[in-house]
Amino acid sequence: MSDTRRALLDALAEGPVSGPDLADRLGVSRAAVWKHVESLRDDGFEVESTADGYAITDVPEYGGPAIEFGLDADYDVEFHEALASSNDRARELAAEGATDVAVVAREQIASKGRKGREWSAPDGGVWMSLLVRPDEPPAHAPLYTLAMAVAVCDAAREAGVDASIKWPNDVIVSGTRDGAESDRAVDSGESDRGYRKLCGILTEMEGEADRVSWLVIGPGTNVNLDPETLPEGATSISAEAGAVERRVFVQRVLERFDELRADLDGVLPAWRERADTLGRHVRVHTAGGVLEGKAVDVEHPGTLVVQTSEGETRVHAGDCEHLRPATDGGR
Repeated sequence: MSDTRRALLDALAEGPVSGPDLADRLGVSRAAVWKHVESLRDDGFEVESTADGYAITDVPEYGGPAIEFGLDADYDVEFHEALASSNDRARELAAEGATDVAVVAREQIASKGRKGREWSAPDGGVWMSLLVRPDEPPAHAPLYTLAMAVAVCDAAREAGVDASIKWPNDVIVSGTRDGAESDRAVDSGESDRGYRKLCGILTEMEGEADRVSWLVIGPGTNVNLDPETLPEGATSISAEAGAVERRVFVQRVLERFDELRADLDGVLPAWRERADTLGRHVRVHTAGGVLEGKAVDVEHPGTLVVQTSEGETRVHAGDCEHLRPATDGGR
């Protein structure tokens, strides 16, 4: 989106603005203002000419301009009707030198999760990848993934979903549909999923020894999707709390993430407050083997601390299974 188009949207978000005032603010002619307003109408905005000036009375349900309208965070939005992968596109933009761009696709046709796992991404979800260039060492990169998990969790809670986070970055709705836990799993130590997955996050990075060159953080969130169309064990915001405006959901995620990236010291406390994993008996599959114990904490920059019979073990990366419900908050 051009700077002029973005400035126009920002001005109209404040309320009715006259043509001459818009021309002065944008540094363009009255004729150019009219053309930009007509372009907004072509994109689905309802723009009325009132006695006080131009006023937006209705916003499209989705799309790049719709997301940027009223967005209280300084990100450009590149919107696509369909993409193979928003992460792939964000990496292309990174190679071109771009930064602070949210790539959003109405649907993805070749989306992948961690370790190349397939992830269903039809129209109705929010498929987004955010490109940023933090001035941080690579070791701090996991904090940005945790920040995105908090951002998605908070946006889901604002939509009425009782969301929480499973280490390291899955946003979930805890409990089974009827609220019952599997006694057999608790007694035997078998994996009791005990949650429905709402969002997964795939982060990719390029950097040098002392600093990050770029980060692409890709949350894929089931928003207005029928759970019957989703993989087993998944859910959606609409299934839990009713349909929401996707443009508003994306705005809330970007705005909350922007707050957290400006205060990295607040990421871990925020993550802990929303964690479903802490206090649970877990099984973690790592590159070095399988570890079982009680998840008791998460440390900088996202390391899971597991209490085992042999003491505390710190896990930097792995797949975590919940085996037993939390009992004491994990601390």
